Amino acid sequence: MAHKLVIVESPAKARTIGGYLGDDYVVESSIGHIRDLPNNAADTPASIKDKPWGRLAVDVDNEFTPYYVVPRDKKSHISKLKGLLKDADELFLATDEDREGEAIAWHLLDELKPKKGVEVKRMVFHEITKQAILDAAANPREIAMDLVEAQETRRILDRLYGYEVSPVLWKKVMSGLSAGRVQSVATRLVVDRERLRIAFRAASYWDLEGTFDAGSKHEQRMFPAKLHSLDGTRVATGASFGPDGQLKAGSSVVHLDRARAQSLVSALADTTYDVRSVEAKPYRRSPYAPFRTTTLQQEAGRKLGMSASVTMSVAQRLYENGYITYMRTDSTTLSGGAINAARSQARELYGAEYVPDAPRSYTSKVKNAQEAHEAIRPAGESFRTPAQTGLTGDQFRLYELIWMRTVASQMKDATGQSVSIRVGGAASTGEDVVFGASGRVITFHGFLKAYVEGTDDDGAKDDQETRLPNLAEGDPVSAASLNAHGHETKPPSRYTEATLIKELEDRQIGRPSTYASIISTILNRGYVYKKGTALVPAWLAFSVIRLLEEHFPRHVSYEFTADMEDVLDEIAGGRKDRVSELTEFYYGSDNVPGLHALVNGLGDIDARELATFPVGDPELGINLRVGRYGPYLEGPDDEGNPAGKRANVPDDLPPDELTLEKAAELFANPAGEEIELGKHPETGLRVVAKNGRYGPYVTEDLPEDAKKNDKPRTGSLFKSMSLDTVTLDDAVRLLSLPRVVGVAPPAEGAEGEAAKGEEITAQNGRYGPYLKKGTDSRSLTTEEQLFTVTLDEALKIYAQPKQRGRAAAAPPLKELGNDPVSGQPIVVKSGRFGEYVTDGEFNATLRKDDSVESITTERAAELLADRRERGPAKKAAKKGAKKAPAKKAPAKKAAAKKTTAAKTAAKKAPAKKTAAKKTTKAAAKKS
Repeated sequence: MAHKLVIVESPAKARTIGGYLGDDYVVESSIGHIRDLPNNAADTPASIKDKPWGRLAVDVDNEFTPYYVVPRDKKSHISKLKGLLKDADELFLATDEDREGEAIAWHLLDELKPKKGVEVKRMVFHEITKQAILDAAANPREIAMDLVEAQETRRILDRLYGYEVSPVLWKKVMSGLSAGRVQSVATRLVVDRERLRIAFRAASYWDLEGTFDAGSKHEQRMFPAKLHSLDGTRVATGASFGPDGQLKAGSSVVHLDRARAQSLVSALADTTYDVRSVEAKPYRRSPYAPFRTTTLQQEAGRKLGMSASVTMSVAQRLYENGYITYMRTDSTTLSGGAINAARSQARELYGAEYVPDAPRSYTSKVKNAQEAHEAIRPAGESFRTPAQTGLTGDQFRLYELIWMRTVASQMKDATGQSVSIRVGGAASTGEDVVFGASGRVITFHGFLKAYVEGTDDDGAKDDQETRLPNLAEGDPVSAASLNAHGHETKPPSRYTEATLIKELEDRQIGRPSTYASIISTILNRGYVYKKGTALVPAWLAFSVIRLLEEHFPRHVSYEFTADMEDVLDEIAGGRKDRVSELTEFYYGSDNVPGLHALVNGLGDIDARELATFPVGDPELGINLRVGRYGPYLEGPDDEGNPAGKRANVPDDLPPDELTLEKAAELFANPAGEEIELGKHPETGLRVVAKNGRYGPYVTEDLPEDAKKNDKPRTGSLFKSMSLDTVTLDDAVRLLSLPRVVGVAPPAEGAEGEAAKGEEITAQNGRYGPYLKKGTDSRSLTTEEQLFTVTLDEALKIYAQPKQRGRAAAAPPLKELGNDPVSGQPIVVKSGRFGEYVTDGEFNATLRKDDSVESITTERAAELLADRRERGPAKKAAKKGAKKAPAKKAPAKKAAAKKTTAAKTAAKKAPAKKTAAKKTTKAAAKKS
């Protein structure tokens, strides 16, 4: 019996949509991408292997024709889809409504090749609710070939960049590295910020802070104020200094030092003050726009401690299960139904006085934003409150964030009054001194009742109030206290995931949907690592970026990368041609060399120079070098040999902390050299102190007859200790860790082993001291607490809600269902070599076509089954077996590649004449 076949990307989405459509529909998933450029030589069709461009799988001499293949693990699924299509009279391609989704729809059409008489329809929706799905099925459209062209251009650009530039890094920096059109630019941003921190030199500045008394007639008589000006000239503040830490050139400010600030306090001891001016302004704050992809990632990072990849993974599940609208969008637009739902809920929860007379509309400030899409909001024509959803964990918290932001976006402005007061007097030394105070009172909180946005710095939040007495010009006031305060300029803050995303968007680099994967890539490649929430560049990244800046300056420039996004938008809009833009990128144009010419005309590159960075004055000859096994220091020894001494640099030492003083410390105690401290009083073993990869530590020397599996006890030195001062007593204490603090009382009703309670230990880790009870870890405030914390104190710490941050165990990137074989829950995690799925027994790395966002329980179970079947003993045999499919490639070359003729036929399906003309011309050229 004929049916209608609907194809979406994920099984979870297929299940949800299948429940909304009738028995006439069969809903199946493509499980993400079904076709891509070959990922390795084994997947490359034999027909193109010997071509000059065969490695790229893009015919750069024939209008940049890409050659696609169906991955081996997707071939059986394609056969399944073809089988379902045999009995179908209509094919609905219901992939996501963005460029990538449009491209997947086209790939499905080109690969499945529906027989004559089967109607092909493009079905699009931005939320998975019954009404939205029924409306989408009733109002299909054609495949938008301009969007397909734009996505294909992006894919080819990324392939050309990665496959041409990465080998240069392998030869000149280190094997196994990768370059990417956007990932390299994101890495450069992090490196540039660290360069500013390295160049930074702290400067001090002083000011006066006072508490002033407005007199007994005022209910609130005391208020704080800071020194504003001396003799009419502003006093230097933090804003007066540049990113290098020094006073900005041409600044006309009074730069107070300690002596002058303290003498000024003395000179103001008997001063009487009066109010010089009172300036009051109405305060008004409008609601924040509803979430789009980047603002959701930033706010989830600030408020929920979620990384960008975790945020998108959780949002994907919320979308697929019908809780929110599509989460990859750069639009802040809300539909009429969503506006009504938000207004209705605001009225119900906060009262009619909090809802404006007219609905609010928002327009995205993002260049080329697709306003046809909606913002990220709760799904449906009426919103479920978080409590009504039944959600738990991260899904509940993220839904709540989206719900609050959406409701607040349709509420009234917050209003109040801002007041600025200037208080002046004369010092005994003759200066006219003015202090300033500012305050804010919110008289109507409006949308702030529902939602207050987080901040990336220490600035005041929108709902923060500071009340001042009701003073008038000429009123006398007195100084209750006056003190001199010193400050030191701070280096520019490192990027966090949230601020890097904001920077990328502000510079119009990349697209919102790609930011999470970009950050994951630079972290997994080892170019960047996290210190708390800060993104720190590894020295390896400095070498890579130096090579790119010197030899590929255009292709790693911020402006060029942003311009490429404009080009892709123009192609998506049908205003630019794919082939001409790729030709200009790869082969260049007048006075602008292309990527091909740059790669083939590099000349000699001094790899040693690329990997060498002076520490301090270059004349001193102390250099950091990026070596095969990590960074190390090299410098002259006592005999004058330029590279006579070396010392390893700890992997977690940020580049800006590698000063001459730190270098001297590392040279004094190079890794491998040991300081004998004596014999352990209990074991009699020799105790030594060493400098290791992660810093200084103490350890025991095991006896010669020790068993092979015996490991010496070790303990990292406290921050208050150094190799020069550590004693045997210190070492004995460190080696006694971890210390058993006690046993926590069992939970009520616990049985068996659980009834005995859990042991609590105090341990010192890479990120500081902490308590451990089972799998639950809690940070300690000081290292000394490792020896002093009592069981009662530990229990009080565990009684507090767990704080998010470094001490919290890293959550899985995604939680899936149970594995059908082991019965254990499957989770997605991030590892040293990238993301992987695990059931606790077996781990399986995600393939190229898999992503954290799109991975499903079925796909994860498939990967684990493959890994389980191979088993540890079969690894060597499997290597040889992998080559077999490559031999069969010639027999399948028609299916393996996308010929221009096939592309023409597929493009005719949506009746796009211009696209068909382009490809017909290409086919003629090829023949």
